[in-house]
Amino acid sequence: MNRLSTPRPKAWVILRYVALTALCLVWIYPFLWLVSASLKTPLEIFSKGLNLLPDTPVWENYIRAWSQAGFSTYMFNTVLVTVGTVVVVVIHTALSGYVLGRYYFVGRSLVIGILGATLVVPAGLTIIPIVDLTSSLGLLNSHWGIVLALAGSGQSAAILLYAGYFRGLPRELEEAATMDGAGFVRVFFDIMLPLAGPVTATVTVLTFLAAWNAFLIPLVFTFGTPGLRTLPVGMLAFVGTNETDWSGMAAAATISLLPVIVFFFFVQRYFVEGIAGAVKA
Repeated sequence: MNRLSTPRPKAWVILRYVALTALCLVWIYPFLWLVSASLKTPLEIFSKGLNLLPDTPVWENYIRAWSQAGFSTYMFNTVLVTVGTVVVVVIHTALSGYVLGRYYFVGRSLVIGILGATLVVPAGLTIIPIVDLTSSLGLLNSHWGIVLALAGSGQSAAILLYAGYFRGLPRELEEAATMDGAGFVRVFFDIMLPLAGPVTATVTVLTFLAAWNAFLIPLVFTFGTPGLRTLPVGMLAFVGTNETDWSGMAAAATISLLPVIVFFFFVQRYFVEGIAGAVKA
């Protein structure tokens, strides 16, 4: 009786896995080097070159970054600003996309065209009117000012994504809810927004990453109030006039990146499903 033999992998399959493994190592090496540099002395960072293993791990770099450089405060500010930005962006882009996707009015095509055109406008060109508007509202040196500035700029892609998704939903959903006595607000929040879960997941992840890593707007808004700085802006604390604390900066950068990596690790499935659902719609 002949035993069933499992087919051996072909040479091209082995080469493919080898190539993918090498590519993954190239992609993750900068992060590994960053973590390694956070455990070295400034002299060792430059003397070791590309070597990842420190002679003796210097954990004091993290203590210095967290306590002395104020990154505990910066972490709180970043979490507060990021969560607030995500909430505001999801609500206002979903409402805007719902109106553009479900209602026909004079100038609708013009509005969509203007939103599409703003995708190519650099964020630096809009910083002056944003600061002027926020200052006139009395929110320049506050968390709310940063949140509104981040949530109100560069959200055209999310609006158009919601508009395309809502446009593909059947009209019978709204008609049935209207016949039951539901108004605009109830139809949107109880029926339409839950159905747009894939788009909401995509917008949430992208907005979280953008707000967490934002630098220009938090930098401008916290010139006079260092206590409101976020993590990216707080990195400037390690840059002095005559020298730079590279090991402390590496430790601070690692602290800043770890929450993002953990967050994306848990939501990557929803992000992929959201992209697939949005494209399918």
